[in-house]
Formats: sequence, C-alpha cells, structure tokens
Amino acid sequence: MTRDRRATAPLPQLRDDVARFLGYYNRLPGPPQEELGPQAARQMMRAARDLTDPPIGPLRTDDSFTIAGPAAPIPARRFDPREQREPGPVVLFFHGGGFVIGDIDTHAPLAAEMARALDLPVVSVGYRLAPEHPWPAAPEDCEAAARWLAGQPGTTGLIVAGDSAGGTLATVTAMALRDRLAAVPVIAQGLLYPAADMARAHPSLRDFAQGYFLTRAMLDWFVACYAADLHDVRAAPMRGELAGMPPAVIMTAECDPIRDQGRAYAAALAKAGVAVTFREARGTIHGFATLRKAIPSGVADLSAFLLALKAMIVEAQGISPMGQ
Repeated sequence: MTRDRRATAPLPQLRDDVARFLGYYNRLPGPPQEELGPQAARQMMRAARDLTDPPIGPLRTDDSFTIAGPAAPIPARRFDPREQREPGPVVLFFHGGGFVIGDIDTHAPLAAEMARALDLPVVSVGYRLAPEHPWPAAPEDCEAAARWLAGQPGTTGLIVAGDSAGGTLATVTAMALRDRLAAVPVIAQGLLYPAADMARAHPSLRDFAQGYFLTRAMLDWFVACYAADLHDVRAAPMRGELAGMPPAVIMTAECDPIRDQGRAYAAALAKAGVAVTFREARGTIHGFATLRKAIPSGVADLSAFLLALKAMIVEAQGISPMGQ
C-alpha cells in the first residue's frame, strides 16, 4: 500500500453525539476486534446491534430464503413495507463488515429503513465471508444473487446498494452486470462510505487511523483476511473502466479512514460521464448508518442519503410518484 506524504491539515470537529460515543467506545475494556478472531468479532457485532441501532421497525413483508450460488445456497432476506407489488425496481443490498464480519441480521435495521424510505422491496444478501471464504467468493455470490433477482418475475430494474465493504460489492456487481448484461439493468448505485481502492493510502487513512471507530489496524486485518488481488477490479473498482456505469448516490463520513476512497470514486465517476450525487456527513464517523441509536444525528444523515437515492431512482425510471 502506498503512503501519503502530504502535510497534515487540522482535523474536523466531531459532532457532540459522535464525540460522546467515541469517548465511550474507546474506553471499552478488552482487545480490539482484529485481535479476537473472526468468530468472536462477528459475535461482538451481533451483540452490539440492539445497543447501537434502532429496531427493525414495521414492515408488511419480512421473508428469509436462499438463492442458488456458485458454491452453496446464498442466504437472503426480503424487506418490504407492502405485502403486494406491481412490477418495478428492486434494491439489492450488500452488508458491510470488511468482508469478514457483519451479516443480514446485523444490518436488518438499515435494510428495513431503506425499504420504507424508498418504498421498494430490499433483498439483503448473505454472501460468503473471509477468511473462511477469501476473495473472490464474496463478489461471485453477489453477482449470482443479482443475476437471479434480475430474472425474477416483476423485477424491472436493480438498484445495487451497500455500506462500507457492501458498497464495494455493490460497485463491483454493477460493473459485472454492465459488462455482461443481466435480464434487467442496474439503474442506480446507492453507496454508503464505500472502499473503492484498498491498495492506495489516501490522507484520510493517516488522519483517522486510530480513535475514530474504524481503525487502520482493523482495515489491515480485513484486507489480510479477504486476501484479494488489489489490482483486480473486483477488489478495487476504481482501477476499472467506469464509463457506462449506472448513476450513483455516494455518501461518505468526514472522519473516516476510508473517506477519501468514496470521494475519489465519486470524482472518477463524474469524470467518466456518469451522473453522481455526492454527499459527505460532516463531523461523523464510518458506520453512522448502523449506529443510529448510539449516534442519533445519523438518522438525518441516512434520511438525506435515501432521499437523494429515491430521487435518482425516480429519474432513472421516468415515473412519478414512484411505486404507483
């Protein structure tokens, strides 16, 4: 990984609720997640969900099922504020967690809120995790799930979405379906603080390496577990051809070690002629969308992201109001 040698700038000021959360989190006893091992780190993330994120909330549809995958059945869960749907677009959601931790259940509150805010079905995918299943297991599962969903009756288009590592997988999936068409197109990308090129150390990686929830040590552990070829576009989509990608809504967190990767991806898409809506949540940290109980200001950040994504979907579909 290359190093950034530019002079440091003053760090941004944290919001009050973010500072309170970090003050508590950074004083927690015990070893950091990267020293626990994958299974214990996953258990910690599952246990923390009810403390840090709101409940799933009301839905009319919440179904678990499996999708045929390249190695084994892929777990999936459909969230929908409605019981019945006319044909229309479907959101395919990939959870974050560094390709190592996180699952459908840890991100269920986020997927459910996405379904309500967009008034669309959201299918959350439980792709295989590293290190038990290193790269390219995750992008292979995600592409298989996308092609399956694209071929289902009533699906007129896909919106690929994800947070953190899931944002990377959403981008990689969109690229795969651009290059080899599925039954219906990907009409939009919805990306929360995505990693776009893990081989390059941007200034944010240096500035927020420690003490801001996601750490440089944790990122290094994720990269080692994932064992990806960081020069391959399925691991670093910034290194691929971006012309012809679907329009994107990208939101980064200002105090996030991978912030600059999201900024760079948004700029590269725009340079390639792709429509982009870019927002940055000021004074907050990586993971705010799944920390809304612990960091209440994240509720407004997520709402702003989903409002922008809904507008982009409406434009892509050429219909108004959406879902009618």
